[in-house]
Amino acid sequence: MHKFPYDLSLVLPVYNEAESLPKLHDELEGVLRGMNLRYEIIYVDDGSRDGSIQVLRDICTQSPATKAVFLRRNFGQTAAIQAGIDQATGAIITLMDSDLQNDPHEIPKMYARMEEDFDLVSGWRKKRQDNTIRKIPSQIANRLISRVTGVYLHDYGCTLKMYRREVLDHVRLYGEMHRFIPVLAFGAGAKIDEMVVNHRARMFGRSKYTLWRTVKVVLDLITVTFMTKFNTRPMYIFGGSGFLFGFLGVLALILAPIYSLAADKPFFESPMLFVILGVVLLVGGLQNILLGLLIEMLMRTYYEAQHKGPYTVREMVSTDDFQPTPG
Repeated sequence: MHKFPYDLSLVLPVYNEAESLPKLHDELEGVLRGMNLRYEIIYVDDGSRDGSIQVLRDICTQSPATKAVFLRRNFGQTAAIQAGIDQATGAIITLMDSDLQNDPHEIPKMYARMEEDFDLVSGWRKKRQDNTIRKIPSQIANRLISRVTGVYLHDYGCTLKMYRREVLDHVRLYGEMHRFIPVLAFGAGAKIDEMVVNHRARMFGRSKYTLWRTVKVVLDLITVTFMTKFNTRPMYIFGGSGFLFGFLGVLALILAPIYSLAADKPFFESPMLFVILGVVLLVGGLQNILLGLLIEMLMRTYYEAQHKGPYTVREMVSTDDFQPTPG
């Protein structure tokens, strides 16, 4: 008996890709049929205005293994990916772009890597077919994310990735968080692999990339770092900084009378910088400790409201699994 209705769910966010979709779907069907798997293809239209909606309707009427989700407006790529994941029922979920730059023929190779007991296989566009304006910020972002998170991948921006369903059950996506799924999955104990994938030049339309997206990535990096390293112990970072500020405040207040005595001046005639700095640091330290307590309570509410624990289970084995079959 299968645990999941499908072996493989393919999730593709769509935004103004009417020209690409027919060719892409034909390629996908050809590849997936050759894999001899139970599969489903899920397109998520993110408020397209170019006729993509009608193209997807036509595809769904002709392909029984395909479904389309139409969002009410343009919510962004991350929201579209989350909507697709919510609809997916496969044991393994694959994400890829719908602009034909991700090569569908890489799917069987990634699936084979998944069978080597990996929880996540991430694509690496080693020979990326994009202009320099896109590649340089991406390279900087990849190195920054790897250094800060400790999860070293060459290409966080490559949408073509494959995940086990249970890994994504521990992930909820907001902002531009889709590129950080490997970090969130690693935080939940996932075993990650990276493989070089073919990247093709864009055939239709234009890229949706803007430099503002780079800024959003940096802001999301701060969020994901907190969520993966301090989500179950926020008091460590806020309380620790609070004690540091408090110590510096007390030190500044001690230095004020010492300076007054060393300069042989009345205390109130000496510069008040140490006193002011000491008070500010003490108040700031106290606020940080109180903020840590508040966030600690919020995180506990977050976990308990969703019935989550501070751990994830890979597998559970009991003596029942080793009982001989009757007869």
